[in-house]
Amino acid sequence: MKLDNCLVLLFAIRSTVAFSPFITRPACRKSFSPSSLSLSQSVDDKTEVREYFNTEGFNRWNKIYSDSDEVNSVQLDIRNGHDQTIQKIINWIKNDADIAGKTVCDCGCGVGSLAIPLAQMGAKVSASDISDSMSTEAARRAKSLGIRNAKFYTSDLESVSGKYHTVSCVDVAIHYPTSQMVGMITHLCSLADDRVLISFAPKTWYYVLLKKVGELFPGPSKTTRAYLHEEEVVRNALKSAGFEVTRDEMTATNFYFSRLLEARRI
Repeated sequence: MKLDNCLVLLFAIRSTVAFSPFITRPACRKSFSPSSLSLSQSVDDKTEVREYFNTEGFNRWNKIYSDSDEVNSVQLDIRNGHDQTIQKIINWIKNDADIAGKTVCDCGCGVGSLAIPLAQMGAKVSASDISDSMSTEAARRAKSLGIRNAKFYTSDLESVSGKYHTVSCVDVAIHYPTSQMVGMITHLCSLADDRVLISFAPKTWYYVLLKKVGELFPGPSKTTRAYLHEEEVVRNALKSAGFEVTRDEMTATNFYFSRLLEARRI
């Protein structure tokens, strides 16, 4: 994508929070001053994410992660990008042909985009989300499909416990500050006996530039912070936890950027 076209795209996304490096909070322009930056950093990210996805964010993302026609072109692009990431995971698992009967923990399950198809493939799924609205909607969708081998509950990622064959965390890392990323990955790995699947918005000079430009044009709607992560940091965290990256993919549309890694316990 050419940089001159990016400016046009950035104006178009002002009212949509996405798994994209240049979606930012409405107050971000003020955050360039030291005093307001300190105030912004004092806000608890977890509380902010929980409140957003239980209210305005739920209504928006429930439409994006559905077949609803009540989405704009930007939201449709994000839906397509997210669907591509989910499909890549499903393709990996189908090729392995080993998920039936295995336990899966899906952290940050949203409305069940991944948890539901994994349950349909025979996995025993335990799926959680920090938003009660999201996990409730996921449970409703699963029930409407007659799925009985999946449970959905409300929990932040750090409170999830147990042991599972596979642990997934898709499009969640964008809400985690860099300082918390390694700890988050370490916790995910502690839950997994065999495999971890994680996606994140990669920190590259290009995406950093887009994010900075996007910060100059804050939208009118409340959103959450968006964090980019260096792939080397993610890979090293997985390695330190005893996992080795075995497969990787990149999904990039106009408004959705997601690096996907599969890691197996060594």
